[in-house]
Amino acid sequence: MDVPRPAAVIVLAAGEGTRMRSATPKVLHTLGGRSMLGHALATARALEPERVAVVVRHERERVAAHVLEVDPGALLVDQDDVPGTGRAVQVAMTALDGAAQAAAAQGEHDRAADGAAADSVLDGAVVVVAGDVPLLDAGTLTELLAAHAADANAVTVLTTDVAEPTGYGRILREPGTGDVLGIVEEKDADDEQRAITEINTSVYVFDARVLRAALARLGRDNAQGEVYLTDVLAIARADGGHVRALRTDDALSVEGVNDRVQLAVLRAELNRRLLDDWMRAGVTVVDPATTWVDVDVELARDVTLLQNTQLHGATTVGEGATVGPDTTLTDVEIGPGATVVRTHGSLAVIREGATVGPFAYLRPGTDLGAGGKIGTFVETKNAQIGTGSKIPHLSYVGDATIGEYSNIGAASVTVNYDGVSKHRTVIGSHARTGSDNMFVAPVVVGDGAYTGAGTVVRRDVPPGALAVSAGSQRNIEGWVVRSRGGTPAAEAAARARGTQDIGGLSPQARAERERAAAAGERVAPLPELPGQPQRLAEGATTTDEGTTR
Repeated sequence: MDVPRPAAVIVLAAGEGTRMRSATPKVLHTLGGRSMLGHALATARALEPERVAVVVRHERERVAAHVLEVDPGALLVDQDDVPGTGRAVQVAMTALDGAAQAAAAQGEHDRAADGAAADSVLDGAVVVVAGDVPLLDAGTLTELLAAHAADANAVTVLTTDVAEPTGYGRILREPGTGDVLGIVEEKDADDEQRAITEINTSVYVFDARVLRAALARLGRDNAQGEVYLTDVLAIARADGGHVRALRTDDALSVEGVNDRVQLAVLRAELNRRLLDDWMRAGVTVVDPATTWVDVDVELARDVTLLQNTQLHGATTVGEGATVGPDTTLTDVEIGPGATVVRTHGSLAVIREGATVGPFAYLRPGTDLGAGGKIGTFVETKNAQIGTGSKIPHLSYVGDATIGEYSNIGAASVTVNYDGVSKHRTVIGSHARTGSDNMFVAPVVVGDGAYTGAGTVVRRDVPPGALAVSAGSQRNIEGWVVRSRGGTPAAEAAARARGTQDIGGLSPQARAERERAAAAGERVAPLPELPGQPQRLAEGATTTDEGTTR
C-alpha cells in the first residue's frame, strides 16, 4: 500500500548524556562522518514529512547551531525544566501546531479561508525518534508507518527482543490479541515485568489528535518524577484506540548510545554495513577490518580499496581507481583509473589516470590533471597541475599553476610566502626544471623553458630559455689538510694523496697531462654565463685570503 507522508517527525535531542563523560553533547558525537543527530535528521527527511522538529535543551546553543547547519529547515523547540520525554513531545506539538496555524494564516492551506487559521493544527501521523539512535533507517520507519496506516492505529511502537533488557522499558502485551497494553519503565517494573525481553525502542508513530489529547493528561507520578511519553500508549488504549507494535529483528538498528563503548560498537557496525553494500555494488575491499568509509562517500564500479584506507566526507572515487594502502582522504575527488598510494589529502582533485604517492600530502586546492603524477614525499597546496605534468619527489608546490606535460625536478620549492602575503608561481607547458630549484614567487617560467640544477629563479624565464644561477664549480686543492689539520677528514685526505705523485696528481692524470703538453694541446675554456664567478686566470692560485698570482 501507499504510505502517506507523515505530518511531522519529532527528534528528541534534549538529553545531557552524562555517561559519555564528554564536553561535547552526546548527540553531536560522530560515526560514519555524521553526528548521531545528523543521522537522525537524514532519516527523518527521507520520510518526506511536512515538518521536522528538534527538541533541544542541554548545550542548547551548540546543538541548535548544528541543527541549523545540517538541516536549516528544521523547527527548533526548547524544552523547559520539566523533565521527561513526554514533556519534550508536549512542547514539540505546541510548536508544530503553532507552525501549522502560521502557515494557514499565510494562505498555505485552503482551510485557512474565512478566518479558520486559528483552528488549524497538525493533523496526520507524527513520528517520534531519539537523536541518539544512529543506525535507524528510513526503510524501518516506512514499515512502521505502513503498519500504522494499515491497522488505523492510534499508536504504533517499534520494538525488539534483546537477551539483556536491563535499563529498557518493557512491552506489556494483551494475551490472545498481542495488542500493546502499555510500556513499563525499568524503575517502575516488578520482577515479572523485568523478565520480559521485548523492549521499547523509543520509536513511535502517533495519530496527531490522539497524541495531543493524551499529552494534556500526562502526570509525573512515577519513580523518576518525569513526564513519560510511554504513558500515552495506556491512555490511548483506555480511550478505545488501537495500540500495536511492530517488532524488528535488527536490534542494532534501534540501539541507542549512552557511552563511548556503545558508540564504538555502532560505529563499527555502521562501517561494516556500508562496506557490505559497496562490495555488493562492485567495489573490491581487500581488508574490511582496516577500511573505513563515511556515509557520504561515493564509489564507482571496480574501485579497489587496499588495507588501512579511510575515506571521509564527500570523497568520490571513479571507476577502476585504486586507493591505498595506508591512505586517508577527506573530501577528495578521484578520477577513473587513478592510483593513490600511502597518501593524506583533503579538498583535492585527482583526475583520470593520475598517480599519487607514496608518502604524498595533498592540501586543499590541489588539482592534479589527467595522467599527472605527484610522487614520493611531495606536498602540494592550492596548486593546479596540468595534464601529464609530474612532480616526482621531494618537493613542495604551493600557490602554483603548472601547465601540461611539464616535469619538476627533485627537491624543488615554490617559495610562496614572504612573511606577510602569499604569491603565485606559474610554470608553463612542456617545461623542464632542474633539481633543487627555488621558485621565488611571484615568478613565471614560460612554455618549453628549462632551468639548471640548483637554480634560484627570481625573475621570469621566457619561453624556451634556459635559466641558471649557480656558478662554475671550483676545487681548492689541499684546503682540508691546510685548514682542518688533525681532523679525521684531513688524515683521510693525506692518506689518499699519498698514493699520488708529488705534483698532487695520480700517475694516469700526470701521463695525460704530459701527453697533452707534448702535442701542444690545451683544454678549451668553458663559456662565460651571466652572473657566474670569474674563473681563475691561468697560473693563478687560490689562498684562504683570495686569489693571487
